[in-house]
Amino acid sequence: MTRKLGSRQETNMSLDNTSQPPVKYRADKVNAKDIHGRPEPELVPSRYALKVGAIEVLVVSDGVLSLPGAMLGHNVDPAVRTAWLEDMFLPPDVLEWALNVVVVRSGGRTILIDAGMGAEFPDLPRAGRTVQRLEAAGIDLASVTDVVLTHMHMDHVGGLLVDGVRDRLRPDLRIHVAAAETKFWESPDFSHVSMPPGFPDALRRTAKRFLHEYQSQLRTFEEKHEVAPGVLVTRTGGHTPGHSVVRLASGSSRLTFAGDAVFQVGFEHPDWYNGFEHDPEEAARVRVSLLRELAANRESLVATHLSFPSVCHVAVDGDVFRWVPGPWEY
Repeated sequence: MTRKLGSRQETNMSLDNTSQPPVKYRADKVNAKDIHGRPEPELVPSRYALKVGAIEVLVVSDGVLSLPGAMLGHNVDPAVRTAWLEDMFLPPDVLEWALNVVVVRSGGRTILIDAGMGAEFPDLPRAGRTVQRLEAAGIDLASVTDVVLTHMHMDHVGGLLVDGVRDRLRPDLRIHVAAAETKFWESPDFSHVSMPPGFPDALRRTAKRFLHEYQSQLRTFEEKHEVAPGVLVTRTGGHTPGHSVVRLASGSSRLTFAGDAVFQVGFEHPDWYNGFEHDPEEAARVRVSLLRELAANRESLVATHLSFPSVCHVAVDGDVFRWVPGPWEY
């Protein structure tokens, strides 16, 4: 890793254009209302600050999403999948998927990468924390100049659909998404997915509503687009036709936010099909190619569904890969 994870962050790091107390040392005052038995303030961190050269980065937890363990690999023998979960000290039937979003500040722009689940799904009560956790970090929604969407699944756009959020965003907000993604959701194909009942309808409904409410602010691109200095969004396809990753580069430092291209099981079993992948075979090819590249150039990786704070490296381990967590800086 070229970036020094062990170095202390500047105590005046703000990720906001307004004067704010330091992001890293502010108390988390999220109003959780004890709905999960957690007192205020939260006892676990919900954000993690780091720097990629001159680019400021904040990984924010949107919460966790409980899904069937079978979602990890619906193309493999259930006994093999269960054995992997057991080896990872995880239950065989339910997996707690992390949900991470990222805030980036570069060239005077404050960029939100993905927006979390939102509040529309009461059956998923432990997700949808992005807005309140941005506030707890001292980030005013009005300071966000750009949003980058890796894709338009509901756990990536739902935060923008929370009541009152759009009114608090800048009228000149730019939302960057691949043109192939918006086209796909005009008539989405779910023939190759393996999702729990109800999810396809919820995904369709959320994407349709998002396109309706934010159509005028969309800035689509074909293959690549530089959102700010050193912030490059690149379409990969696979997970969805317009799925994209965000590559950060400043000086000799590099970090990739991989969205849903990489899941925890994808290091050891990159050929396992995730239930949310609309083109599983292509998604597996994208995953292998990306992991090979990250292992070769030794850059940092963050992904939506890797355990918070997700910052890690990729190592080659024979014919597969190994997940190497970055050292926690505190």
